[in-house]
Amino acid sequence: MKKEEKINYEIDSNVLKNYVEAINSIKEPMSQIKEQLNQLSKPMQELSESFNESTKPIVDASKTVSKSLEPIRKIGGQFNESLKPMQEQLKNINTMSNAIKELSKKYPNEQSKIFTDTIKQMMNINNGMLSTRMIEPLNISRQYLSIMENNNDIEKISRGIYLSPSAFEDSYFSFQQKYKKAIFSHMNALYFYGMTEEFPYNYTVTVPQSYHVDTVNEKCNVFYVSDDIYEIGVAEIETPSGNKVRAYDKERCICDIIRSKGRMDLEQVKKSVKQYIQSKDKNVAKLSDYAKKMGISEKVMEMVGVYYE
Repeated sequence: MKKEEKINYEIDSNVLKNYVEAINSIKEPMSQIKEQLNQLSKPMQELSESFNESTKPIVDASKTVSKSLEPIRKIGGQFNESLKPMQEQLKNINTMSNAIKELSKKYPNEQSKIFTDTIKQMMNINNGMLSTRMIEPLNISRQYLSIMENNNDIEKISRGIYLSPSAFEDSYFSFQQKYKKAIFSHMNALYFYGMTEEFPYNYTVTVPQSYHVDTVNEKCNVFYVSDDIYEIGVAEIETPSGNKVRAYDKERCICDIIRSKGRMDLEQVKKSVKQYIQSKDKNVAKLSDYAKKMGISEKVMEMVGVYYE
C-alpha cells in the first residue's frame, strides 16, 4: 500500500517574519492599508506587463520600482507621499499574500487547512499572539478564527486579540496590538527601563490629540499630545515578558514626567530624575534637544540641575 504523502502548508519563515513585523509596525487603520495595496497593485501590474511577466506575483514587479517610480507617482500626490515610508512593509505584505495564493493554487481543495495553518504559523512568529489585523490584508475570513476557537486551538483574550494555548499573555504586548497608536510613556515606560519603583498597575500611554478611543481612556492613563511632538523619542523596547513594544526612550520619559508632574507622584518624579542623572548612559544633549522641541527647556533644566554634579 502506497504511503500517503504528507502535505506541507508551511510558508517560508522569512516571509512570515517580515510580514508579522510589517503588520506590527504599521499604525494606520487596516482599511487604509488595504486601499493602498489595491492602488499599488495597478502600477505594479502595468510594470510587469511591460516586461511580459504578467503571470508573476506583484512582489516580483516591485523589484523594478526603484528604477521607475513614474507609474506610482501617477496615482496621486497624497498616496505617493504616504507610500514612501511604507514601501517595504507593503512589499512584505504582498509577498505573504502571494505565498498563500500559491498554496491555494497548489492545493485548491485545502483552503481551510491552508488558512488555519497560516494563522498558527503567524502566531508562532508573533510570540503566540494574533490580532485580527494580521489576517485582514490576506483576505482570510474571521470565521476561521471562530472555528479555531471552537476547536480550542486559540483563545480569544479580548476583542480582536487571540492567544495560542501554549503561550502566556503579555498584557502590554496585547494592549499595543489592539491600540496601535498608543505609546507607553511616563512611569510606565520608565518601569521597562528599571528606573522607577512603581509597578504600573494601570497603563500609561501617549497618543495624538486626534486619536480618541473611549476604551483606551477606560483602561489606562492617557496623555494627548500634538502631532509635532508625538513621535519624539519613540523607541522599541522589550516588555518583562520579552515582547517588543513601542515606548519612549529615557530622555523623552524624563521630559514627560517633568512636564506632567502635576498629574503624578512628585516624589517618584524626583527619584526618577535623580536616577537618570546618576546613570552612566544618560544623554543630556538629547534631553536638552527634546525639552526644547517640547517647549519645556526651562522646567527640565531647572529640575535636572538640582541633581547634576
